[in-house]
Amino acid sequence: MAKKKLVVIFGGRSSEHEVSCISVQTVAKAVDTDKYDMTLIGITKDGKWLKADSIESIADGSWYDSQVRAVISPDSAKEIIIKDGDRIYAEPVDVIFPVLHGLYGEDGTIQGLFEMADIPYVGCGVFASAAAMDKFHTKIIADHIHVTQAKFVPVVEDDFDDLDVAMDRVESELNYPVFVKPSSAGSSKGVTKAHDRAELEAGLHEALNHDSKILVEETIVGRELECGVLGYGNHTKASGVGEILAAANADFYDFDAKYNNADSKTIIGADIPEEAEDEIRAEAIRIFNAIDGFGLARVDFFLEKDTNRVIFNEVNTLPGFTSISMYPMLWDAEGYDIKTLVNTLIEMAFER
Repeated sequence: MAKKKLVVIFGGRSSEHEVSCISVQTVAKAVDTDKYDMTLIGITKDGKWLKADSIESIADGSWYDSQVRAVISPDSAKEIIIKDGDRIYAEPVDVIFPVLHGLYGEDGTIQGLFEMADIPYVGCGVFASAAAMDKFHTKIIADHIHVTQAKFVPVVEDDFDDLDVAMDRVESELNYPVFVKPSSAGSSKGVTKAHDRAELEAGLHEALNHDSKILVEETIVGRELECGVLGYGNHTKASGVGEILAAANADFYDFDAKYNNADSKTIIGADIPEEAEDEIRAEAIRIFNAIDGFGLARVDFFLEKDTNRVIFNEVNTLPGFTSISMYPMLWDAEGYDIKTLVNTLIEMAFER
């Protein structure tokens, strides 16, 4: 049987470019090369699409020096267009695995390109990707299906014309401390914690550097828990529950705590009440299906300290695949080693 042509796309224009370049190495090494002929395409931070020679070129960064351009054609011929010097030619594509975190990767934009090209691809579709990336709209959907979540106040760019009015609105509805989050930045970029009005104002300006739409949320005191989702529709299943322990010197699990602080830890099989675990797993599937999720996602929750209430936080439709990432570790504990997980996701793309 002839091998199918798999294109793995990594890098991207988001702030999580480097994380994507680490995740893709895990994914690419796990691909069943008896079934798939793999092409690696990296997107630089400034948006150039380059063909990478090997996994090793990603690890050492030399793929940035590639002189071979490779882009997905939006034509339904299902091809990548390759420019190697003066030579331009097309190669067929059977399936795509986008290992792209954050904006322009898991927000529905590149998924729209795959849909136009009629190429099967791993992961959530256009709507689910866009809805999960935009925390404000995720909350609207969660409210509609009566999921318990943190109280929030939206602030948009136009509110900065009279920011005092917006801050008055926040203070009338929420108590300090509060979290200030860009709605669509991804991976805690631009997130700050405000203990008073001055910090709120500073946090709003910082968040505006990342997005024109901002959420100000109440602080939930409790444990940070995560659950992996795999499948689609009635075939969706949830992993066990993992726990995030931010480093002692980190006020919360921000970007730096996630990726740069070795003292931050992930625990597989969180020691929580059985009923809380059952609720988290059920709610993860319910939320995933409510946004029309497909393939994979990580759904994050809090377990409130004093009440043991399960409180929904957010959905990540392309969770990390690094060596310390929660999603693959959760599924490894369920009997899906990384090779099984990656190849299950690729096979699922064809089922779509």
